[in-house]
Amino acid sequence: MLAVKAEGLFKFYKDGAHGKKEVLKNVSIDIEDGEIFGILGPNGAGKTTLISILSTLTIPDSGKVDVFGIDALSDPNSVKSIVNISSGNPNFPWSLTVYENLKYFSLLYGLDDTAIEKVIDMLELEPFRNVRFDSLSTGTKQRLSLAKALLNEPRLLFLDEPTVGLDPDMAIKIRRLIKRIHDEKGITIVLTTHYMKEAEQLCERIAFIKKGEIIANAAPGELKRQMKLGETITIEYMGQFDDSQLKDIPGILDILHENGKIKIVAENVESIIDSVMKKFCDVHIRNIEISQPNLEDVFLKLAH
Repeated sequence: MLAVKAEGLFKFYKDGAHGKKEVLKNVSIDIEDGEIFGILGPNGAGKTTLISILSTLTIPDSGKVDVFGIDALSDPNSVKSIVNISSGNPNFPWSLTVYENLKYFSLLYGLDDTAIEKVIDMLELEPFRNVRFDSLSTGTKQRLSLAKALLNEPRLLFLDEPTVGLDPDMAIKIRRLIKRIHDEKGITIVLTTHYMKEAEQLCERIAFIKKGEIIANAAPGELKRQMKLGETITIEYMGQFDDSQLKDIPGILDILHENGKIKIVAENVESIIDSVMKKFCDVHIRNIEISQPNLEDVFLKLAH
């Protein structure tokens, strides 16, 4: 079953100088029930606008959105009851404590204190129960934002830049927490990020958005293959070597050669390594390095 099906989304905002600015351009996207789906793109690409539309916080100028089969544009209240959103820049009433903030939102959702105690325990917020929001660390504010988003036990959770501004240690903890929530509850998670490592660690599929358009949508490994960002063998050697003799080896995508060093990009290094090494039998090999492409390579290729 699809958690989200969006078709032909367009969104414009008023622009004093030019009349209106097109923020989303004919965006269509399918998100499977139970997956962690990433939306990546540079700043200003339209990530937050897209999440706002999918979570019914913003209405598109045209297009259609279904959430678990519910028409999100004609019946937004039904969708709101099964989704929630957590922002990477949480903004809660500063003078209220952790408990008071959660109590405020639980009343809005029509929930009792049982829901509050459950998320306080899950997010390990008990030591901060009576601490005011403005006295919390950035990481604890993030956990409070996640706790708020889990109060109504959503089937679909939106995370907008969940680790932005966090130090590396806290970012790792938040990522582990997101993974644990997903594994324990089996909910669908849609997250926006511009951190490649975060997307690669968490997401089963990723959509890249650039200037309001989806320009790629696939699993991380498939994106690398689509971009021809294969595995790389870098060989440093002494002597003379003619790289033309490598061209008859199937599976090689690219060869970059400079004095004493050659970089071979291949679909699968393991399948060609024996054939490659046989070609180097007449030279002295100083060093061999094998590396895997990552999502940062994909991002850089797509963003330019």
